[in-house]
Amino acid sequence: MTREMPEVGDLVVVTVKEVQNYGAIVQLDEYPGVSGFIHIAEVATGWIKHIKDFVRVNQRTVCKVLNVDPNRRHVDLSLKRVNEHQKREKIEEWKNDQKSYKLLEIVAKEANISDNGKVKNIENYLISEYGSVYDAFFEAASSKDFMKDRDEPWKDVFIKVSKENISIPMVKIGGEIDMYSLASNGIELIKNALDIEDDDSIEITYAGSPRYRISVVDEDYKSAEEKLKNVLDTVSTRCKKNNISYSFTRDEQ
Repeated sequence: MTREMPEVGDLVVVTVKEVQNYGAIVQLDEYPGVSGFIHIAEVATGWIKHIKDFVRVNQRTVCKVLNVDPNRRHVDLSLKRVNEHQKREKIEEWKNDQKSYKLLEIVAKEANISDNGKVKNIENYLISEYGSVYDAFFEAASSKDFMKDRDEPWKDVFIKVSKENISIPMVKIGGEIDMYSLASNGIELIKNALDIEDDDSIEITYAGSPRYRISVVDEDYKSAEEKLKNVLDTVSTRCKKNNISYSFTRDEQ
């Protein structure tokens, strides 16, 4: 379930609505109807001569929640207690959330779900199972096992929209293979040793005798490492069988 108010210690995305001499009034972009205040002492470290050097109207930034007043739907905030890394991560998370709810609207439309209550139930289910709506879209785009044990009329549409709109970051690993053979047909033996079953994620290229490069591209390190190991095991076995000198040097990460 989504919360109506943040909690003390949360990082929140805010938009500055008014800048005063003693602080800034903001709205919390993730919590409709919730306002916040950044006291000048929480704007930046050190002495502040002009507060507008640090915050401006319509600026979007990230603050840390210091105090929560649920009755007034108001929070006290700190800008100076958020570092740049935290700010970048939180903004990225917020952007992903914005994108995910637009995608959920598309899913509802394509699945002919017009009841807002049903859409809310789907949202709550995705949050409870995957942590956030965006994480659910990411899982659906990257995993064949998404909702494997649950059959819902909107499931196929959800997977389709996920694959069309979520880009899965890829990892690349590999290294250099040294191979040579003293046999009269050594070149053919080496070619046969490097003849790997067609797989777009695996590439072996000639890097100048006796070197060859192998690279594996996949969605995560675990599966990439497994593919690389299987290929190297196959090549190594063939090299031993045909008396081919073989060594592999892994790329530095």
